[in-house]
Amino acid sequence: MGNNKTEKEITSYKLACVIARVLDEKLGKDITILNISNVSSFADYFVICSAEASTQVKALTESVKLKLKEFFSRQPSRIENDQRNRWNLLDYSDVVVHILHKEERETYAIEKFWNHAFSISSDEWMKESEEYSEYK
Repeated sequence: MGNNKTEKEITSYKLACVIARVLDEKLGKDITILNISNVSSFADYFVICSAEASTQVKALTESVKLKLKEFFSRQPSRIENDQRNRWNLLDYSDVVVHILHKEERETYAIEKFWNHAFSISSDEWMKESEEYSEYK
């Protein structure tokens, strides 16, 4: 059995953690993972990230798409973005990624709406995604 990471099936938890790490390593801000599996039927996790500018929203979105394709041969089943790149969404079925301009994040306050979901600590997702770091 090869050591090829694309061969192995990964859990939605692991996927969410790796996405958070990719965003962190590309300087995304205020990264949150919400476990919504108990309160939602359409996904297990939300990964939410802020960016300083719309160009960074776009760059973070592209990084996640590129890395998940490279690591796991996964493509998002759906991509949504507004024309001004203020809020991009990548839907990986079990994990939905929200990359927002920091002003939109404050305005829409996704975490408040999903306050009955519980969040995964950054220590936890950093440890879980260690092997996928660019900086090993």
